[in-house]
This record gives sequence, C-alpha cells and structure tokens, in this order.
Amino acid sequence: MPLLQSAPRVVHLQSGHGLDDIALAAAGAVHVISIDFSEVAATAAQQRARELAAPCRYVIAEVPAVPLRSNCADLVYTGKGALIWIRDLTAWAADAARLLRPGGHLFIYEGHPMVPLWTWDEDRPRIRPDRGYFERWHENDTYPARGAREWQRTLGQIIDAVISAGLQLLHVGEHAEPFWWPDGIDAAAWHGRLPNSFTLLARLPGDPVHATTGTGRRPAASHFSDAS
Repeated sequence: MPLLQSAPRVVHLQSGHGLDDIALAAAGAVHVISIDFSEVAATAAQQRARELAAPCRYVIAEVPAVPLRSNCADLVYTGKGALIWIRDLTAWAADAARLLRPGGHLFIYEGHPMVPLWTWDEDRPRIRPDRGYFERWHENDTYPARGAREWQRTLGQIIDAVISAGLQLLHVGEHAEPFWWPDGIDAAAWHGRLPNSFTLLARLPGDPVHATTGTGRRPAASHFSDAS
C-alpha cells in the first residue's frame, strides 16, 4: 500500500484481534496504536505483538472519544466490521479527522452496507424479506441468542459523514469479495454479482508535517498519545 511506504504513524480504530496491526507494521508503519473496547481482545493482541516484536500498542477505550492527542496520526485505519457498532457516525468521523495530522489519510475497508440484505443461500443470491437498506439497525441472527444489534448506514451516509468532518474524499470503491468468509458457508451472494465490501480513502487538507526531535528523528512513542 503506497500510504505505508512513508513509514507512517498509524491509529487503528476498533482493532479487534489485532492481526491487521501486525500486517500494517510489516508493510512499513513505524508504529501502530490500536483502540478497542474489549480488554480480552486488546490484551491478547498486545501479547502477540510482544512475541513478534511488532511496534504495536493497544489502548482499551471506546470509539469515538479516543484518548489520543489530536494530530497524532499520519494514517487512521478502520473497518472489517467496525462501523456496525458505531451509533453516532458523525461523531466517529469527527474523531477520526481529529487524530490526523495535516495531509494525513483515513482509510476504511469495510463490509458494504448492502451486505445485511443478502441471504446465505448457496444456490442463488436472494434478498432477505425481513431487512431493508434504509433501516437504522438490524438484529444479527448469526450471534448466539440473537443478541447483537448492528447499526446500518447507506454508503451515501458514510461518505457524507467523512466529508462533513472536513476530509477530502479521494477514492470510493465497491467490491464483490467479502472481507470475511464464515467457515463452512459458500453463499451465492459472494460470487461476483453483488457488492460485499467497500474501500474509502480520504485526506485531511494541509501540508504533511512530521514532528521531529532536535536530531531530526521522529519523537518517541510516549509522545504519541495521552493514554497510559
């Protein structure tokens, strides 16, 4: 990914298991700060990062209201099932923009907003009769006890939230491939005819500025955030 060739400082919102953080570091990120509300997930991810000597640090916190300093990141990354847990998309986009340095980028790789409509039938794609594209939320019945409420947005609402946060939209792509394939399921909706994921790239206006020490080096990671 070209954005990682400049050794950026990355903030990963809703990092979950943390595997993407290892990949970001391997691809060129000089440091990755990952935010997740789950203590179990963050603890396990931190242990993995230590074992692999990866430059990743995990902060247990809610999103939005991320406890990091403003203008601390060259790249904010999120996705793979993150936005469905965000109730206030406007506040989320504003917080992501706040974290970026001038010239920094927001990159989203997420499930397409149409995905909740597709059935998992294997013979042909079908639309679920109990869901709608313009609904505010749905109940994810693949979770135990049908207990997971997921927030829905249209692709237009996501784009509008990003633009309203002051970011310049550079790219939006819709893709047939899902970011996640459940074991043992091969739904017809995932085989090229329907959108299952999207990517979005946006930029905070301004000239890139990298804070340095008196020796011209980037500051230590301890200067990166307010979180302990």
